[in-house]
Amino acid sequence: MNRRGVVAVARRDLSVAMGSKAVVLPAVIVPVVLLVLLPGLAGIAASFIDAASIGDLEVLLDALPASAVAGMSPDPALLAAELVVVYLLAPMVLLVPVMFAAVIAADGMAGETERGTLEGLLLTPLTDREIVTAKLLAAWVPATVVGLVGGGLYAVVANLTVGTQVGRLVLPTAEFSVMVLWAGPTFAAASLAAVSLVSVRVKTTQEAFQLGGVVVLPVIALLVSQATGALLLSVWLLVVAGVVALGIAAGLLAVGARSLSRTRMGERLG
Repeated sequence: MNRRGVVAVARRDLSVAMGSKAVVLPAVIVPVVLLVLLPGLAGIAASFIDAASIGDLEVLLDALPASAVAGMSPDPALLAAELVVVYLLAPMVLLVPVMFAAVIAADGMAGETERGTLEGLLLTPLTDREIVTAKLLAAWVPATVVGLVGGGLYAVVANLTVGTQVGRLVLPTAEFSVMVLWAGPTFAAASLAAVSLVSVRVKTTQEAFQLGGVVVLPVIALLVSQATGALLLSVWLLVVAGVVALGIAAGLLAVGARSLSRTRMGERLG
């Protein structure tokens, strides 16, 4: 494989994407809001929460294993704050890499067509496989980095705002670690595989953004399930979910191999 060529195309794609407001704004605003502001506000709000407020979280509290509940603060306000940052908001670290990968991947082929740079890409000495690899790396690597950094920031903020009040570190838990290190990157892989296929079939980046937005729905379903206590994100569940996500990514890429070939992409020039 022409590693230099693959890296060069991936870096070029990422550079172009980072020059677009449609990519940069979500890449900055979404992680800051979800992974910094929300856990920060949860810690601050603990000072204003009364005992009655825990009632809104009773469903989630009842779903937790007794061992997890036993280690929490007996103070209702701090208990509520800990529930929010450790269980209610923590799955947001899955949403960020998925969204970021979707945004970069949506700009992949659709963006090439809009900018008039697709012909130059197809004339490079890279093979079809190398072009596809470069496109996927351009989306997956930064999405994974954003997810890892975002997860670290979330844990730091949660510990500074809630952990200092309860007198111990509230994160990382085993589940949180698996979410950041395993589930986030694998979910991002499935996301970019799906959106890449969409991007090849539409004419504009905006269309790719809109159609690719559905990839966040499974993650949102997991967030809602945990928030309502219907399905707790255990370590084993997250490990299995990551394996399934990798399988989906591989399957989508196998099915869409022809669409991502040089011949099919060249048809977009007509």
